[in-house]
Amino acid sequence: MSRKVVITCAITGSIHTPSMSPYLPVTPDEIAEHAIEAAEAGAAILHLHARDPETGFPSPSPDVFGQFLPRIKQSTDAVVNISTGGGMSMTVNDRMQAALTAAPEMASLNMGSMNFGLFPAAERPRDWKYDWEKDFLESSKDFVFKNTFADIETLLTELGEKNGTRFEFECYDVGHLYNLAHFRDRGLVKGPIFLQFVLGVLGGIGADPENLMHLKSTADRLFGEDYQFSVLGAGRHQMPLAAMSASLGGNVRVGLEDNLYMRKGELAKTNAEQVRKVREILEGLSLEIATPDEARSLLNLKGGDQVAF
Repeated sequence: MSRKVVITCAITGSIHTPSMSPYLPVTPDEIAEHAIEAAEAGAAILHLHARDPETGFPSPSPDVFGQFLPRIKQSTDAVVNISTGGGMSMTVNDRMQAALTAAPEMASLNMGSMNFGLFPAAERPRDWKYDWEKDFLESSKDFVFKNTFADIETLLTELGEKNGTRFEFECYDVGHLYNLAHFRDRGLVKGPIFLQFVLGVLGGIGADPENLMHLKSTADRLFGEDYQFSVLGAGRHQMPLAAMSASLGGNVRVGLEDNLYMRKGELAKTNAEQVRKVREILEGLSLEIATPDEARSLLNLKGGDQVAF
């Protein structure tokens, strides 16, 4: 039987630095253009971070988000998903400000504190465009990505209950699923739950097929039929794990936040290229691509007319 698969596209993120790819969107105009093209290619959900337009450094500023959010909304019907993951230099309070201001249909929510190692990328020889980049990457060797139970509860209540925003629950390891079940049991999380399994980040679960099977079987046990899942495979694992997710009944996430390449040695020039590539994989499996409104219905979202931008 055919079914609809939701494609999420993560446009820029805060992991890669501008020197890693000349195609990484940095300015509000670039982020808007990439997002609109990704939606036109078939992405139902756009996962968004912001960057300082002068330096490319990750930015939590609601003002910077405000320079591209209205344009995306005016040009596409895609679901806007604002990150609360932010970047290494940001406090938890910083990370939630844009979503609190914009009251989007969706926001990401990381389900546990963890080591988050970007430092191997600093060891590769390259011409650094900005002074901050190498130090930023190297500093992750002594960095803990903070998402305590108190942090998660604050986001669930301040952003979820008060603004009607629902979440892309990012789970980098099996324990994060149990953290989520804890909040579900307390009544702070209600279905349908949208899980984003994240595999291949140094500090989280490895990008092995067996690990994806373990994540899914654990989620089946904890959440039964009251959840949808998607898979984020970091770097070269992006497309293989997307294909595996689709074959297991899941959804997919692509984008330059997660992977800068189209194939070995070839940088992706746009996010839309990756959306089109994963779409070919899905359609090759006789699967249909969900529209934004179908994603809204599947995930019980409040609608694009209920946001504050």
